Amino acid sequence: MSRIRAAVLGSPIEHSLSPVLHRAAYQELGLDDWSYDRFEIDEAALPGFIAGLGPEWAGLSLTMPLKRAVIPLLDAISDTAAAVEAVNTVVLTEDGRRLGDNTDIPGIVAALHERGVEKVPSAAVLGAGATASSALAALSRICSGEVTAYVRSRARGDEMRQWGERLGVPVRTADWSEAAEALAAPLVIATTPAGATDSLAASVPAAAGTLFDVLYDPWPTPLAAAWSRQGGKVVGGLDLLVHQAVLQVERMTGRTPGPLAAMRAAGERALAAR
Repeated sequence: MSRIRAAVLGSPIEHSLSPVLHRAAYQELGLDDWSYDRFEIDEAALPGFIAGLGPEWAGLSLTMPLKRAVIPLLDAISDTAAAVEAVNTVVLTEDGRRLGDNTDIPGIVAALHERGVEKVPSAAVLGAGATASSALAALSRICSGEVTAYVRSRARGDEMRQWGERLGVPVRTADWSEAAEALAAPLVIATTPAGATDSLAASVPAAAGTLFDVLYDPWPTPLAAAWSRQGGKVVGGLDLLVHQAVLQVERMTGRTPGPLAAMRAAGERALAAR
């Protein structure tokens, strides 16, 4: 039986849960001839890796630092990916085309919808990296008012305002020193690396709204734990990872996994074993 291959690429990559989630989906769908691996690939190695892919390859998941570096290597990208100039999904077609997409953006929206967050009047974003631009794109679909981005530099603030203009989202920027004020927003999306928001845990308000913390390891973060103690709604990085992975599986296999429970449970078991 010939194998159909897919994989996640990035650097570093050893922490990635994508193989666990995709393999769980393949098992659920009965795709016994599919395999999903991970490869340590940086920007310099990416062109050679993609050039060497044979017809057995169906798709790739991409993490940092490859989401923008891959774009010149593709035949086309979706409007969603073009909106933030970031591709996290490559579908390799039978006729040899390489098609890029971004499932992070609809994944953020789907994870929020799962927790009952359909629309918000305003929001705050902590951080200004690649994930923050995806967060802005997601907020363009669910936020009816202003988004405040808390950043560490003027240059980052300029970038977030430019992304806002491009995405049709009114963005106000504030210095990171004022980040505790973000926690009063009805929806807070934390896109920062591990440890960056720990000092904010003591400032969670009594009437906390919804926190979407994109981290999943370690979990819960101090901010997420404090948020839960105050009775606020928490959406975590595993929620995002599962929802965007479902969309990747759909695009690569042409089939939709059933309930998310199997993929989420597989992810939870893998995290518990670390």
